[in-house]
This record gives sequence, C-alpha cells and structure tokens, in this order.
Amino acid sequence: MASRIEQPVPSRKQVNTSDSNEAHDMIAGNFNNMPLLSPTLTPSQVPVSETPQVPPKVPDEVRNALPIHEKLPEVRCMARARIPTTHGPEIFLHLYENNIDNKEHLAIVFGEDVRSKSLFAKRPNDTQQDRMTRGAYVGKLFPGRVDADHDSHSKKSLKFDSDGQLIREPSTTFMNNPCLVRIHSECYTGETAWSARCDCGEQFDEAGRIMGNAGHGCIVYLRQEGRGIGLGEKLKAYNLQDLGADTVQANLILRHPADGRSFSLATAILLDLGLAEINLLTNNPDKILAVEGKNRDVKVLERVPMIPLAWRTDNGIKSKEIEGYLSTKIERMGHLLEKPLKI
Repeated sequence: MASRIEQPVPSRKQVNTSDSNEAHDMIAGNFNNMPLLSPTLTPSQVPVSETPQVPPKVPDEVRNALPIHEKLPEVRCMARARIPTTHGPEIFLHLYENNIDNKEHLAIVFGEDVRSKSLFAKRPNDTQQDRMTRGAYVGKLFPGRVDADHDSHSKKSLKFDSDGQLIREPSTTFMNNPCLVRIHSECYTGETAWSARCDCGEQFDEAGRIMGNAGHGCIVYLRQEGRGIGLGEKLKAYNLQDLGADTVQANLILRHPADGRSFSLATAILLDLGLAEINLLTNNPDKILAVEGKNRDVKVLERVPMIPLAWRTDNGIKSKEIEGYLSTKIERMGHLLEKPLKI
C-alpha cells in the first residue's frame, strides 16, 4: 500500500501560534502566568466515578465543528501472531500499515476470534501456507497443519463470499459487541524505562489485566510518542518540567500543541477488526469524540474510568512528578479524575 504523509488532526486543545510564541518567550521566566488552554467542550458536570458511564450526548453541530476526522485513513493488517504472556492470557498481536504515515501501528487483541477483515480476506495467489504464515487462520497452529481455514482440532472452519471476504459468523468470529477497548499512545519512558513521571505504563498494564480477565478486548497501540511530539522533544519537555513547567506548558514552550495526537487510525483499525461498538477505557472525554469522529463510524457506548492504582490501593506509582502530571491532566486537560479524600 502506498504511503503518503498527512499531518495529524490537531487537538481542539491546540493553542494558536501567538500562544506558542508567548510560551516560548517565558522559558527563562515565570511559568505561572502562562495562558491556559481554551476551555474543554466536554460538559463540566459529568460525574467522576469508578463505574462505567454513558458518554454525554454531543450535538451534531458541536461535533461537526471539532477538528476530528471525517474521512478515515486506509489501514491493512499485515501480520498476526499468538503471543503467550508472562501474566497468563494469550494475546494476538496485529501489525498494521496505513496510507498516512510510515509507522507500524499495532492492535493487541485478547481473543483468537477477533478477526481482521484485511488480514483474512483472500489475496491473489493466496495459498493455505501463506495464510497461516501471516496469521490468517482459525483456531491454533500446530506442527503438520496444512489448512488455514479449517482447524482439525477444534473442527472450526471459516467461510468466504465470492469476493474472498470473510463471512463473519458467531461460531468462528467475535460478534458480541460492545468490546472493551483502550486507545494507547506509545510511551517509551513509561512502558520501558520505568518512568514515574507518568502513568502510561501502569494504564497499559491495567488495561491488559482487565481484558485478560474478561477474555476479550483490544488495545490499539498508536506510535505517537509524547502526545505526538516524539521521544527527543519529550525528553526536552522533561527538562523544562524540572525547571518548573507543567506538561502542557513544556509542550507549548517547545512550540508544540498541548496534545498533537490523531485517533483516526485507531478508528480505522477498530472497524477492520469488526469492533464498531465499544466500551472505552479512558479518563479523557475528548478521546471519545476523537475516536468516534464526525460520522460516529465507531460508537462508544460506555466510558470505563481508569483510576490510578496509588489512589485506590497500596501499590501504584508514588512520586511528586506523577502527582503534578495527574493534576495537569485534571486541571488543564479536562480529564475525569478525582483523587479520593483520605480521612
């Protein structure tokens, strides 16, 4: 599939150039007077709770005015493989290519029967060996298996229409929507370098734990480090935070939006997996709108909160940096979190 570079859809929290220039001028001075972001459009009266919530209805005129996607990018699943995990549940890792960037985005799927339309579709000169090699098989692989579309152990068989498209049937393909979903942006520092500056690694692990227990779920893993600014700029932002800026201010000083991520790829990947109705694990109400898009190709039926472990257990991340990070999410970015009072 040919690739073309497309700028990510800007967050509606993105500030204008003058705000960014003003922020940059403050690098040697006082961070405290930096202009706030524009107020969130998410209703402020949304209750904060640990229980799943039905997202508030957003009028069409408001949704259409937001800088969220209308036309979806093209995605294609190139490979799928079973991954036994150190925590017990198996996952099926799906690797995607697309037509708007050159990155390899991923879907971490819990449940063998969640099937990618683009992966399982018959391809020119497709052999059964080709299909098994790229992961387009039913059931489990085993030495000596020769047929991708029929598993002699489970007796399950896949069916296809005249165009070679998979016929989705409850006996072989997950169709019990809504499915539990987490849209997760890459965070090398939090996931790999044991960073206590953010809770990204904790949220990733917790989403996996919940989905593993449920038996089905999908973590769409987007390669947009540092809310879209990249790892190098993110490290610079950390230094600015040590100088007194918060996470939003640091991005603005570096002439980046507070949140430059785009979620249209996540929407396209979910549709490819047949997950058009979901329950979304998130504290960010804006992510709901961003994933649904203007046309609501994917519908978020419930928002499932992710409360930091340290706020409800004796475990979790404990540092001054994480407290500031979470406070900024709440106060500046409208995340639906409320730290419980300790009596």
